[in-house]
Amino acid sequence: MYIVQIASECAPVSKVGGLADVVYGISRELEMRGNVLEIILPKYDCMRYDHIWGLHIEYQDLWVPWGNGAIHCSVWSGSVHGRKCFFIEPHSNDNFFNRDRYYGFPDDAMRFAFFSKAALEFLIKADKHPDIIHCHDWQTGLIPVLLYEMYKFQELSHPRVCYTIHNFRFQGITGTDILSATQLNKPEYYHHHERLKDNTHPTALNFMKGGIVYSNFVTTVSPKHAFEARHTDQGYGLGDTLHIHQDKFGGILNGIDYEQWNPEIDPLIPSHYTMATLDNKYGNKEALRDRLMIRKEFKPIIAYVGRLDSQKGVHLIRHALFYALDKGAQFVLLGSSPETSINNDFLQIKQELNENQDCHLEIGFNEELARLLYAGADMIVMPSMYEPCGLAQIIALRYGTVPIVRAVGGLADTIFDRDFSDKAITARNGYVFQEADYKGIESAMQRAIGLWYDYPEQFHKLVLQGMQYNYSWQHSGQHYLNVYEKIRKK
Repeated sequence: MYIVQIASECAPVSKVGGLADVVYGISRELEMRGNVLEIILPKYDCMRYDHIWGLHIEYQDLWVPWGNGAIHCSVWSGSVHGRKCFFIEPHSNDNFFNRDRYYGFPDDAMRFAFFSKAALEFLIKADKHPDIIHCHDWQTGLIPVLLYEMYKFQELSHPRVCYTIHNFRFQGITGTDILSATQLNKPEYYHHHERLKDNTHPTALNFMKGGIVYSNFVTTVSPKHAFEARHTDQGYGLGDTLHIHQDKFGGILNGIDYEQWNPEIDPLIPSHYTMATLDNKYGNKEALRDRLMIRKEFKPIIAYVGRLDSQKGVHLIRHALFYALDKGAQFVLLGSSPETSINNDFLQIKQELNENQDCHLEIGFNEELARLLYAGADMIVMPSMYEPCGLAQIIALRYGTVPIVRAVGGLADTIFDRDFSDKAITARNGYVFQEADYKGIESAMQRAIGLWYDYPEQFHKLVLQGMQYNYSWQHSGQHYLNVYEKIRKK
């Protein structure tokens, strides 16, 4: 099968969040299964060019119809850790992708509308006829719209579209001027509740809604989150649209690369280990304490790794820190927030606890330290308000670190409470709480800390049960192939 991924990110060359990891991970898995796989990305000036091999101009003169004229583009090609990628570089005064960062501009909708149209123009001009176009999040929501309203009449009648939504919170809500820019025109046609009209803002268009309406199949990144998006406010206004298109909507759990995330060979941790040599994990615990100057005592280390924002349950993260210290545990935090006020709040806590040798707060992000945290901590907390999939809990299981999570989205699909799950006792792998309040997280943390102190053999057993789980791309890859085969037959 010939598959083209079109996305705004791909790890490690252009990465803001989990979307980038998914695009690379699923591409690698599908290619390993014998499919032909190519990725189309914007050519940002801030990309990690050191991760691209053999970068060269593949197509010199791509003219993309835009507004009342056309914009000249170059299309570059190179290998990103074995994946063939094309990078679209527009040459215009709009300066779409030379801005020192990926997102956060008033014209983001226009930028990615142009990228979506340019990607389809490139497929035509380069005489590429994929079986499947797989596009991601709001930034590429216009691709199925453009394909089925315009480009299927221009030599692209063959491809079928799978559209994956990683985060419903950001939908590409914009004005109708996007229609004249893309030359779709006909505002009375597209600004309609059955097509692109936003369900909440009556004068706006919604890229993500367009992706849902026009795609052959729509996925989100876990089965639980698919249910939440349809039936709760986690669909952010798109629940009715998902209900109308429920026959082509489902959840496929994200995976991780089990070669990249492997405590047996991870070059970023000092002590390697497997299930059979689990005691070696504690060499990383000692190294973590040495690095962060935490006292060496018989105490569990509880960690948080990730963004500090409302989605992640920042008030519960703060509470977990003080609760852990109160219950005789140590706590390490690595993360930062896009909101200055939240960063300042945690910097203040860091200052207040500066003399406390049982905790350390690192406001920022460091990949090496993150790996050491996964390998050296005993437990990790994830008290998210919503979590479409979550990768930290999957990585934690891989590294023998017990997750303490709230039962939402992918967290509920991957972590099964040691004491209260319907799973067999031997299949339980962490601690889960339901309500987003202090009582909920305290209950889960109390049980986890209590097991660590009072029943160390049982805690050891729980760690091993977590490490037995396989949330690699191998399983998710097969689910995506099943979707592709289904829509190819339509």
